[in-house]
Amino acid sequence: MKTGILITARLKSTRLPLKALKDLNGKTVLERVIERAKQVNGIDEIILCTSFNPQDRPLVDIAAHNHIFYFTGEEDDVLQRLFMAGKFYGLDNIINITADNPLFSIYHANQVVDKMRAGDSADYVKVNGLPLGTAVTGIRQKAIQLVCQVKNNTQTEIWGYFFNYSEIFNGKILQASGKLNRPDLRLTLDYEEDYLVLNRIYASISPDGVPNLYHVIDYLDSNREIANINKGCIQLDLDSHTKNKIDKLITNSLEKILQLKQKIYSEY
Repeated sequence: MKTGILITARLKSTRLPLKALKDLNGKTVLERVIERAKQVNGIDEIILCTSFNPQDRPLVDIAAHNHIFYFTGEEDDVLQRLFMAGKFYGLDNIINITADNPLFSIYHANQVVDKMRAGDSADYVKVNGLPLGTAVTGIRQKAIQLVCQVKNNTQTEIWGYFFNYSEIFNGKILQASGKLNRPDLRLTLDYEEDYLVLNRIYASISPDGVPNLYHVIDYLDSNREIANINKGCIQLDLDSHTKNKIDKLITNSLEKILQLKQKIYSEY
C-alpha cells in the first residue's frame, strides 16, 4: 500500500499574491511546508501538486531544488489534479497538505497516515479541533476517483464537502486533545495579516529548524498581540448554492453512485 503526501499549491491568489513564495525566516512558505512534510513517518513519496499554468513554474523549481517530485495538472479542478497525480505516482492513499499551511501538525499527520495504512476501509481521515491551518486530510485514491467521476463541478478548490456523505464514504474523525485542541487560533496563510503572524512565529521559534506546534501555541498564548493580528480574517467556505447543487446531485443519484463505488473499489 503506497502512501504519498500531495502538497497542493498555486500562485493565483489575489488576496495575497504569490503567497507560496513569501519568505519565512530565510525560506519560502512552500519550502517550509516541504521541510515539515519530510518529518512525517510512513510516507513513500512527497509530491508538489500544482497546475500546468506557466505562472506556477517557480513552484516546480522549488520542488526540484528540495528533492521532491512534482505533478502539473488542472488549474481549478483540484480534485481532478489530486486524482491524476495519485494515479501517475501509483498511490493508494493521499495525505493532502496545502501550501497555505506551513505549521501543520506533524503529530496528527502521523496519526492520519497510520489510520490510512491500517486497512480498516477508511475512505478519508480528518482531524477536528486543531488550530485552523494545522490539520491534514487523508483520502483513499479510489474515493477521489469516485468523486471525480460523479461531480459536475470543475471548480473544486474547496473540496472537502464531497466527502461528508456517510452513506457513501467511510470517514474517520480524529479529535485533537490537550494543548493542541485550539480551534480558536488561526495558523493558515490567506491574508497579509496571516503572513504577519506566521512571519513572527518563524522569526521567534526554532529559526534554524522545524517549529514544534506545542511551542507555537505557547508563543501565541504568551504574545496575544501577535495572535490577535489575524483574528478578523474570515476563512473561505463553499458557498451555499454549490452545497445545494452537490446535495441534489447525491440525493438524485445515490444508488448509481453506490454501484459505481462498488465497481471502482473492486478494481485492482
